Amino acid sequence: MQVYQAPLRDMRFVLHELFAQHDGFGTIAAHEEFTPDLLDAVLEEAAKMAHEVLLPLNAPGDEEGCHHENGVVRTPAGFKDAYKQFCDAGWAALANDPEWGGQGLPETVNKLVEEMICGANVSFSLYPGLTHGATTAIESHASDELKQRFLPKMTSGEWSGTMCLTESHCGTDLGMLRTKAVPQDDGSYKITGNKIFISAGEHDLAGNIIHLVLARIQGAPEGVKGISLFIVPKYLPKEDGSVGPSNGVLCTGIEHKMGLKASATCQMSFEDSIGWLVGEPNKGLAAMFVMMNTERVSVGIQGLGIGEAAYQGAVAYAKDRIQGRSLTGVKRPDLAADPIIVHPDVRRMLMTQRAYMEGCRAVGQWVSRALDIVRHSEDAAEKQRADDFVQLMTPVVKALFTDLGHDTAHLGVQTYGGHGYIREHGMEQYARDARIAMIYEGTNGIQGLDLVGRKLGAHAGRYLKSFFHPVSDFIEANKEAKEDKANPWGKLVAGLEQAFGALQLSTATIAQKGMADPEEAAAAGTDYLRLLGLVAMAYMFARSAEIAMAKLMAGEDADGFYKNKLTTVRFFYERILSQAAGLLMAIKAGKASMMDMAEDAF
Repeated sequence: MQVYQAPLRDMRFVLHELFAQHDGFGTIAAHEEFTPDLLDAVLEEAAKMAHEVLLPLNAPGDEEGCHHENGVVRTPAGFKDAYKQFCDAGWAALANDPEWGGQGLPETVNKLVEEMICGANVSFSLYPGLTHGATTAIESHASDELKQRFLPKMTSGEWSGTMCLTESHCGTDLGMLRTKAVPQDDGSYKITGNKIFISAGEHDLAGNIIHLVLARIQGAPEGVKGISLFIVPKYLPKEDGSVGPSNGVLCTGIEHKMGLKASATCQMSFEDSIGWLVGEPNKGLAAMFVMMNTERVSVGIQGLGIGEAAYQGAVAYAKDRIQGRSLTGVKRPDLAADPIIVHPDVRRMLMTQRAYMEGCRAVGQWVSRALDIVRHSEDAAEKQRADDFVQLMTPVVKALFTDLGHDTAHLGVQTYGGHGYIREHGMEQYARDARIAMIYEGTNGIQGLDLVGRKLGAHAGRYLKSFFHPVSDFIEANKEAKEDKANPWGKLVAGLEQAFGALQLSTATIAQKGMADPEEAAAAGTDYLRLLGLVAMAYMFARSAEIAMAKLMAGEDADGFYKNKLTTVRFFYERILSQAAGLLMAIKAGKASMMDMAEDAF
């Protein structure tokens, strides 16, 4: 049986306390009305929705899967009613612009709610999640007429959205796509082509599905410079906004997948389908990347949500399953054996899971605060600094969170032992569901390439400054503490400084080698991304420890939260952050050992 309760106490900590003093970005006047009490009430209601509505559908939805027949996809039993409840309660519109019917809540809160939805039922999360990403692209690049026509119904969830990029002959290399767009006299286009791996491409939850489709206008340049973006609805809207005739959009099949079985992954055919240009001709990738980057952060949150659910399941099982006796003496004489949570290796797995998820949640909130500044700040300097940070950290959130979410799910299976490998307990579903997040929206290897190939050198290293400066300032501000190695706080600051030094040396190594040989930078991409992510987590944990120690000194820890936070921080620094030294060594070793072997030797 799967268990999940939203980790509200830690969510309130990262939302209200972790950045209370300083977050490096600024404040948002538009969010002043959202008091802590109001935001807590939102989180509590979201937690109820996740636990009572979505969680009970997770395992049954995985068992049943989606059904495809004659171009129609039906979601598992209960999903349609759950989606209606979700939209009627306003969850689909939580962070959208009030101009289009949204509630305008901060992205910090929205990402915590996303985590809850993913923890309870990640397959369900894709339907509203993709719609939210599509609305961001339309809002950023579409004409006012298109915004008025599509955004209100997409914001409410009455209509859903997708992103249609991939074709069977090309995955990430979108320059090879063949879908064509033929201009019409009325300013529209006729779209013809086939797409694959389209999440939520067809389903029975919403009254219409609005596809964002990449295609090439006749006569456009070859490669990525000739790609345009189009809005292509499943049904053509009438003048009054109601659903009209079919638009030549057909689901020709659904994929039979390892996981996410309740999420319809579709093969889509467009046959002279009417579409409208979003943004400028041949500039489609810029518009689509607004959605793609939104989705990359959300995919990272998927990893966090699944990992949290797996952690909670592992804890519940470790407290219940009895096997063997504690090495330091019997702990439960009333039982035939002690619960397995007494054993050090089980504790290692549980603490690793806990540290991964708490670290990711804190980093996710840091990035979410920057997203809010980018969208709402009126201070140009703050906005630029926040955008630099988002650009740098988007590949880190996508890749690191999904890597760690996958690892956490597999640790959950291991904690269960043989019972984790069978379906009845539901843990193996998390392992299957988590796997795709490392692949879609750009594989995690692509995220590493993006980080070292595009982000590090962008604007003469300006993106990096948005991360390096606050970490460096924090270490400098605690200079005296780090020199006192007998002080637990000093050990943390010294450990952060050491890991940050490894990151600085790695950055310099990549910059030096990469200028002469781009393969050297590419070979370091995955390791560098992991190193940057670990340092980000270490910085968040150091700040968390500073707050926790102050609370403990003031006698404000009735629920033991701050004491437990310090224990998690210490475990991270002693057992996980040590990876930084090994990552530095791997980066300095360069490409030779992976590239020197001849192809025919494999």
